[in-house]
Amino acid sequence: MIERSDELTLAVKRELFRHLVATVAYRCGLAISDAPENFNAFRVHETTRTPGELLAHICDLLEGSLYLVRDELVYLTSAPLSWEKEVARFFSAVKEFDSYLASDLPLACPVEKLVQGPIGDALTHVGQLVMLRRLAGKPVRVEAYFTADIVAGQVNEETF
Repeated sequence: MIERSDELTLAVKRELFRHLVATVAYRCGLAISDAPENFNAFRVHETTRTPGELLAHICDLLEGSLYLVRDELVYLTSAPLSWEKEVARFFSAVKEFDSYLASDLPLACPVEKLVQGPIGDALTHVGQLVMLRRLAGKPVRVEAYFTADIVAGQVNEETF
């Protein structure tokens, strides 16, 4: 039986986790919006991923996280789409994942596992996209993340 204090703790964790997902969406949104032409295929070395491959992987991580909270373990390895389609896929994946988190549906895995696994991985790859933007000659605009207006459920492509 779940105690009232346990329910409160789970609700707080869930809301904090939604904010973390919104933070991933916001930071990635900055990294992928107004990208330079041909950024999708930009490669700094033959052994590194392209921005298109990174964004496809980030989308797989978000979509895979939705499977995890629904109690399914899947390994997604999508080939990159065109940049525009992959950007749309990203925002769709964020929206669908956040909608589930915003519902009363149960989470089949602890949020801590999602943070240390797929969501932490997504943040790492967002940083790589930011670095690649600079190397491609079109850095991401300067942003004060501490004061940014990041709200769970309110990040979409039109924000950028």
